[in-house]
Amino acid sequence: MRYKITVEYDGTKLLGWQKQLDGPSAQEYLEKAAEAFLCRPTEISGAGRTDAGVHALGQVAHFDTEKKMPLFRMREAFNAHLKIMEAPVAVINVEEVSPDFHARFSAVGRGYIYRILNRRAPSALDKDRSWWVPVPLDVSKMQEAAQYLLGNHDFTSFRAAACQAKSPVKTLDKLEISQNGEEIRFCVEARSFLHHQVRNFVGTLKMVGDGHLQPNDVKRILDAKDRSQAGITAPACGLYLNRVMY
Repeated sequence: MRYKITVEYDGTKLLGWQKQLDGPSAQEYLEKAAEAFLCRPTEISGAGRTDAGVHALGQVAHFDTEKKMPLFRMREAFNAHLKIMEAPVAVINVEEVSPDFHARFSAVGRGYIYRILNRRAPSALDKDRSWWVPVPLDVSKMQEAAQYLLGNHDFTSFRAAACQAKSPVKTLDKLEISQNGEEIRFCVEARSFLHHQVRNFVGTLKMVGDGHLQPNDVKRILDAKDRSQAGITAPACGLYLNRVMY
């Protein structure tokens, strides 16, 4: 049988989703937990990578096993072993799916959230879960600038140098910016993303918000197809993989 799991994790002390030789990852913790209660090595495939320090509210993965057990017991077994390992990972849902389901290749979209804490004082509680920006940001200008990024474009200016995607051309379906008190939140959705694309969006739009750039500068940066023209890469701590759409 093939099972789909929805996973939440705090990426602060993880090297990302994918297994690494030099530190812990969400995938490694999940595979160790699965092996413990399924009594055999189990490969778990995720919907996509997240970098070190990036969190997940709705990462999706799948695995195969011949062992049949009630779905709620499988979820409880995962979480019991993750607790023993003191892993910052939780399985929040388990579903049985068809054999042709693939967490990565069956996905039709991915959604991210990015959180900025915009106040003079730092946060004791959200230090590793948001980007603290102490200077005032003009959200309306950031919202205006974000409109230039929607649609199908060559996003070379917002692509990490180490990106392995075959093409820089992507279609951005959603980039909404909202403010609730001291928090500024970005909701971003597309079928797929370039490496660091969301964090590079946020870093550039933050510069619009603090007055270093004007909204129409974002169009100039996009058209330049030159990473050096865009803003900094926003810290990983504010980014969350929110959901994967099928």
